[in-house]
Amino acid sequence: MTEMTGGELLAESLIAQGVTKIFGIPGVQLDAAADALYDRAEQIDFICARNEQATTYMADGYARSTGEVGVAMVVPGPGVLNALAGLATGYATNSRLLLIAGQIDSHAMGKGLGALHEIPDQTGMLERLTKWTGTATSAAEIPVLVAEAFRQLRSGRPRPVALEVPPDVLATLADADIAAFVEPEPVLPDAAAISEAAALLAAAQSPLIVAGGGVVAAGAGDQLIALAERLEAPVLITEGGRGAVDARHRLVFDALALRELRERADLVLAVGSRFVSTFGTRVDVADARVVLLNAEAADLAGPREAQVRIHADAVSGLEALLEALPAGQHDAPRPSRESELATTRAWLAGKLNDIAPQREYLDVIRRALPDSGVFVSEFTQVGYAASACYQAHAPRTYIGPGYQGTLGYGFATALGVKAADPDRAVISVSGDGGFSWTLQELSTMRRYDLGLIAIVFTDGFYGNVRRIQKNRYGARYFASDLTNPDYATLAAAFGIRSARAYTPAELESVLVAAVAANEPILIEVPVGEFPSPWHLIHEGIPTPQPLTPGSHLVEPEGRA
Repeated sequence: MTEMTGGELLAESLIAQGVTKIFGIPGVQLDAAADALYDRAEQIDFICARNEQATTYMADGYARSTGEVGVAMVVPGPGVLNALAGLATGYATNSRLLLIAGQIDSHAMGKGLGALHEIPDQTGMLERLTKWTGTATSAAEIPVLVAEAFRQLRSGRPRPVALEVPPDVLATLADADIAAFVEPEPVLPDAAAISEAAALLAAAQSPLIVAGGGVVAAGAGDQLIALAERLEAPVLITEGGRGAVDARHRLVFDALALRELRERADLVLAVGSRFVSTFGTRVDVADARVVLLNAEAADLAGPREAQVRIHADAVSGLEALLEALPAGQHDAPRPSRESELATTRAWLAGKLNDIAPQREYLDVIRRALPDSGVFVSEFTQVGYAASACYQAHAPRTYIGPGYQGTLGYGFATALGVKAADPDRAVISVSGDGGFSWTLQELSTMRRYDLGLIAIVFTDGFYGNVRRIQKNRYGARYFASDLTNPDYATLAAAFGIRSARAYTPAELESVLVAAVAANEPILIEVPVGEFPSPWHLIHEGIPTPQPLTPGSHLVEPEGRA
């Protein structure tokens, strides 16, 4: 053992776990950690953001686009509070995100002495939004705590973790061993549950599979498709599961198709999905029996009703089911359900035609991106539609804010995706409302030459708020209009290229060139009113009256 400061022990422990990038902002409580990272700049790249909120967004984007751990580092108090939005999003989307949080000096913690950046019970705040939170009380225990953080990140359901490091602990010298790389721990299924579930699957005439984010997290796409093909079972992809399997596969459908397929399904297998409605209630599967497979025990409980519950990660559980199916399943392929599935595809296309204007833009983005390119969505009019119908062709190529629905999330998160692999094409979509939360990260985009394609759809309003005020409150508009910058001038102020596109065709032309150039670019797309997507996303909401065709388009001389 060699005597090192707590900051050096922290840096060496992160390196031992394979960390090569940290998104953060330095500050006085992190000085000893920053000094240690200075000496290890060849091993860990530190990307300095302009707002702590963006650090956790970027770490989330890094994590979910790579499958590795994304690391953020901020000062205590206001730094941590700013970072909580990204932490909450990571919690909602099952992200492998580590937040290294500064603290006040350990002797002053919990005493309310008014130390710089002190807030009451910072640890408790972090515990509410993490799977695990640890606090270092000595330099020597930092390697142990870092190893435990990564054990939590690499086992069971992935969710953010946090490690608090007081400044006096970071500055103290200590002798301590650096923990070895923590290997992932699979969650193995119970044999009896697998046997019971396999019997139900083998007997089912019209099985249906629902695949969620747990399939993506576990990298279980191959196992999922193998089982689906064995059973001739259609696969419904939730928003979190997009990209788990190629959307072009003949058995793969958007989740909306459940409303059609459940009428004939006699068994539903839900894999890696929370499997509740968007209102937190039981999913309507008509008369079908249900088998649940999830790495998170809590997601096997009520309000869900199931005949069999399998506590396992998606890879282990699906492999066990494939092995347990009767041998005859190998030798006698099931009858094709193509006629039924073709009917469902036609029904689905008809339903999605309600949001044809948004789909025009999504189709343009899809054509411009290579299969490996990443689409980062946000809660904006095109983003809402993307959650229901974006066609992801490969794992970790669709990233959305999940049920947290954080505004300002998309642009900063996409920067983290681009930082993870600068050669990978990445497109983010934002509205003019959400983009304002993190537009200062144009500075980060330029400083690190991150060739992100950032699209901002501008209509001058908080669009969803405006729609609700129009339809439910008699057009009594309140605080839903926006004063926007000139986006070309804004981009130029940061030394970033810009473009403006008024139609899907114009946008496609700009995107094709931007993907080829791989340089930072901000694209403004002025738009009018889009049709509501909510009846497609939330079952039970009435279908709205159609808008005037073309009302989403804005003439070049019109409002920008």
